[in-house]
Amino acid sequence: MTAPMKTCCSPTRDASAPSPAAPVFARTADGPLDGMRPIPGGEFLMGNDRDYGFADDGEGPVHSVRVAPFHLDATTVTNEQFNAFVNATGYKTDAERFGWSFVFYAHLDSRQKHAVRAFVQGSEWWCRVEGAHWRHPEGPGSNIKTRWSHPVVHVSWQDALAFCAWSGKRLPTEAEWEFAARGGLPHPNRFPWGDELEPGGKHLMNVWQGTFPVHNTAADGHVGTAPARSYKSNAYGLSCMTGNVWEWCWDWFDRDYYRHSPIENPRGPDSGERRVMRGGSFLCHASYCNRYRVDARSSNTPDSSAGNIGFRCVRDRGD
Repeated sequence: MTAPMKTCCSPTRDASAPSPAAPVFARTADGPLDGMRPIPGGEFLMGNDRDYGFADDGEGPVHSVRVAPFHLDATTVTNEQFNAFVNATGYKTDAERFGWSFVFYAHLDSRQKHAVRAFVQGSEWWCRVEGAHWRHPEGPGSNIKTRWSHPVVHVSWQDALAFCAWSGKRLPTEAEWEFAARGGLPHPNRFPWGDELEPGGKHLMNVWQGTFPVHNTAADGHVGTAPARSYKSNAYGLSCMTGNVWEWCWDWFDRDYYRHSPIENPRGPDSGERRVMRGGSFLCHASYCNRYRVDARSSNTPDSSAGNIGFRCVRDRGD
């Protein structure tokens, strides 16, 4: 059974709107390891049983999992990398085929506000903006000229899968993602660096500062996405595993999956309606969406996109 999610995380396309058919790319030969980090694999405790989680997200029970070694992108896929993919293939994202995507209201200027066609009921800070997609993150008149090193956003799970196939990689499983995000630190640390949100008063990730959703002080230096290689990397050399943008994982979402998931290399349920997302985003705040943690889960439909969703890729290791 899938569970509802707070739309502060990311809104969902209307299920009654059919998704345009996305082209399927044949998987290429294994791509280069440039920008990837070796993850050793091993056994760890996955999930969260503490009281700061969300029951509907199925963060517990804590359970033992073993994952095989793999390589993981040190950063989320950037606008520059996604641009290379589009130039090579002519790929059109779901947001481009639908003609719109979701944008956070405070990021819109007067030009883009004219392109707003609807607000998400109950989370009116999310706007359906005509013409919003990865090249125009806020809609008409916006661009990525100064954001080549930022995570690509407005990409659906289907878009991420197409990029992975073209690049000879794949999406991480949810278990691989959490193992890598923990960076070898023992359970139950909440963040890639430990259990304290701002150790010594230092900001170590890009999340909402101030009062959500009306006032962002930008105390961490950012009001939207940050460059993908911002902040100190974790012990595995991975940047921004929490905050900045949500990251698609391979798995279908099931709130009860942890109760019966296999110990060895779990890959999620065989079917579902929503795919797992991990890591939180620049819109996360403790007052509403406390999901900027290594043990937090969320999900969305495979054709959904928004200005705070991205991804990173995996390659299997042969050793």
